[in-house]
Amino acid sequence: MRHADFRDDAEVHALGTPSGFIEIFSRKIERYGYADCKGHPVWMEKAERSHGGPGSDRFPLWLQSVHPDKRLHSQLCESEELRATYAIQGREPVFMSPQDAAARGISHGDLVRVFNDRGQLLAGAHVSDDFPPGVARIQEGAWYGPTGPEIGALDTYGDPNTLTLDIGTSSLAQATSANTCVVDIEKFVGKAPPVTAFGGPTEVDPDGREVQAT
Repeated sequence: MRHADFRDDAEVHALGTPSGFIEIFSRKIERYGYADCKGHPVWMEKAERSHGGPGSDRFPLWLQSVHPDKRLHSQLCESEELRATYAIQGREPVFMSPQDAAARGISHGDLVRVFNDRGQLLAGAHVSDDFPPGVARIQEGAWYGPTGPEIGALDTYGDPNTLTLDIGTSSLAQATSANTCVVDIEKFVGKAPPVTAFGGPTEVDPDGREVQAT
């Protein structure tokens, strides 16, 4: 059992906190004076949140970008053989509920555009009962392959970083805030651009002209 020694004798087996006990309030953190990280647990509204939260009137789906189950972050994403086991129409899958898919005219296996005000990407729709309405998931680590150099260019493979907020979780932690992200999804119509995420970098000279390999 975790902390079993501490529970048996809290004085002999003190914890590594200033008091030696489990602390809900931290004087040290409180003295930092951070507006977004108090000395005790407190609810703070997210910058955006689905299910009636900020931003959900325009982008109603909460995007999760969890650790992938078939690669180590971005490592092995370049493997064509491995991608073939999970990619949909050659793109990273976006998992969504049958209810959200039906409301958007999306079927399992369709190519879709996932978007918000920060960016947009193409992904393959993976419709599953494992996900409740209002929730979508794209696993992190997908390689970025934009159609062009401009900000907001369509990502051709499915990198969720094109959609997430570029802010830390707090002034103290500065961790990633990847799951504070709302999006919408629509069925992609027209000719899909080729995936540009793989195949190695293109070398250019100082004037921007492509250098031919020798």
